[in-house]
Amino acid sequence: MKHVSILVPKGQYSIVNIAGSFQILSWANDMFFQQSRKRLFAIEFVGHERPANDAEGLYTVTPPKIVKEVGKTDLIVIPAVHSDLSKAIRMNKEVINWITTQYQKGAEIAAFCIGAFLLAETGILNGKTCSTHWGEASKLQKMYPKVKVQPENIVAESDGVYTSGGAYAFTNLVIYLIERYGGRELALTTAKAFMIDVDKNSQSLFMIFNGQKDHGDDMVLKVQSQIEKNYDQSVTVKELADGHATNRRTLERRFKQATGNSVIEYLQRVRVERAKTILEQPKRSVADAMYTTGYNDSKAFREVFKKYVGVSPADYKKKFSAALSTSW
Repeated sequence: MKHVSILVPKGQYSIVNIAGSFQILSWANDMFFQQSRKRLFAIEFVGHERPANDAEGLYTVTPPKIVKEVGKTDLIVIPAVHSDLSKAIRMNKEVINWITTQYQKGAEIAAFCIGAFLLAETGILNGKTCSTHWGEASKLQKMYPKVKVQPENIVAESDGVYTSGGAYAFTNLVIYLIERYGGRELALTTAKAFMIDVDKNSQSLFMIFNGQKDHGDDMVLKVQSQIEKNYDQSVTVKELADGHATNRRTLERRFKQATGNSVIEYLQRVRVERAKTILEQPKRSVADAMYTTGYNDSKAFREVFKKYVGVSPADYKKKFSAALSTSW
């Protein structure tokens, strides 16, 4: 039987992650007992203190144990932490040290969404692949450059460390863990009970590209602004460099360092984001999206779109245009 410690950290934590993972794991546990007369998990909440109050006073969890009372566990579940992440890390130093010690003793770790920041602070994620909420992925990569952040993944696994993408993607990771410990049949039965889509393996479909502008490089910011205003026009890196009194190599280097994308990748992502908004409109076609965003070659448009979104423009339109037109 696996001992599962669902962590209740200090600060503003996700009650949905905590209660949801407990509910799904408990249901699978009961189903496993019905079939084998044995328990698969021993599940308990473990906090930094008792009771554990949410920082905004919205709710209180009273864990039966605090971290210093748990000498050994098999799986630690880390929920998302909200508000200021640097502050959350400082507040949870004791918890972070406990996670590190337990991992060294052989425990596996599962971090949901931006709970990955607490996990990354331990150093355990260094050199390992990791997912997190797509909106915080670049921040996680900058804060912890040794971590291999893969925000397109719904679930990432590396050496007994599991991470999930944003928001309700935690349910996919819970199902993944149930399959790991209890087998495929139990995982599928549980997924059906909670109506969790087990085929969903990428969050690229849900990503919104807002540009990376918290870098402080004025020249790069001006180039970004130019690209965003003229994304439908043909432009070369040399032309952009000439327009900002620099050379191509310098622009490419500074742009990549500041944004994490090459100039062309940035242009592509801006175009794709605009194409998505067009495709979401019921009366607009794939051709409209292609020509409006500066593409004349349907194959090239389809390939670039699928590279960043994970599906073709036609499939994206089918999913979101239909959903938006029938949901009101």
